Amino acid sequence: MKENILLGTYTKRESKGVYQIQLDTEKKELADLSFVVEADSPTYLALSDDQTVLYTISKENGAGALVSFKKNVKNDITKVDAVSAEGAPPCYVSFDKERSFVYTANYHKGEVAVLKTDAEGHLALLDTVKHTGSSVHENQQSAHAHYMDLTPDNRFVVACDLGTDAVYTYSVDETGKLTEVSRYNAAPGTGPRHLVFHPNGTTAYLFGELSSEVLVLGYEPETGTFTHLQTISTIPAEHTSFNGGAAIRISDDGRFVYASNRGHDSIAVFSVSSDDQTLELIDIVPSEGKIPRDFAIDPSGKFIVAAHQDSDNLTLFERDTASGKLTLVQKDVYAPECVCVYFK
Repeated sequence: MKENILLGTYTKRESKGVYQIQLDTEKKELADLSFVVEADSPTYLALSDDQTVLYTISKENGAGALVSFKKNVKNDITKVDAVSAEGAPPCYVSFDKERSFVYTANYHKGEVAVLKTDAEGHLALLDTVKHTGSSVHENQQSAHAHYMDLTPDNRFVVACDLGTDAVYTYSVDETGKLTEVSRYNAAPGTGPRHLVFHPNGTTAYLFGELSSEVLVLGYEPETGTFTHLQTISTIPAEHTSFNGGAAIRISDDGRFVYASNRGHDSIAVFSVSSDDQTLELIDIVPSEGKIPRDFAIDPSGKFIVAAHQDSDNLTLFERDTASGKLTLVQKDVYAPECVCVYFK
């Protein structure tokens, strides 16, 4: 079986925008890298539910923007719309199929936003919320929103802010208006980056970019409230040089959590307790590249593809679905400045 993967990138050196590559699950091979569409540093991607509209971050005439592209019956992709604002572009984008909303988080502005979209990919800004505050780390002089996505039941939207050490829970009404309903404050210096939910809908795993730790959080679906259950490191104690937490993923069965380390250049593997969903570190695997900014588990659950920002390569791991452990299958697969792995 061949699975298509979209790749988001920076365009500071060799890349020209969004790319695509195929994973052949029978041959256990990544191949056929192809160029999809030109964009200025499309570092995060999302697709509409029918996979015909691509939403990505970019720049438009020097301003930060969210841009949409539409695929036609001939599989040609053309630009549909862009909503831009002065300053840096967002760093995260997600799609809400029930409301036809798109959510973004802007690191440099400390803002989260809601946009309306439609089947053709037209965009309209509905609401923006600017976070305020700071914390103890040198990278926390101001708010830095890094993630904005739905809770499992679609009741709320959750935002992680690296600069304020906080996780915000918002309700969103039919007009797109955001209203804060709860806020979880992590330990100073954690730097909340991304978050994934356990399939049970009542446990979440928050990755602290600055602390290189995963926080296990209890989640109350009725109120949108998070509570702390556990903190566990993603790097060995003897690693004292730079590391920044990056991507975090969970297997579909909820038995294993994976987190990538930039600096240590590795993927930490955790088993999930069936009793209380806390974590146990079972392995740390070299990622075989520099700065593994993102990775993803394929739809079959049997492979992980990791992308490296600084060494321009992808790595393919086979995943043991029983033990959760990773085995290197392929490395040094060229992909320029890749920072987002998105299985279609």
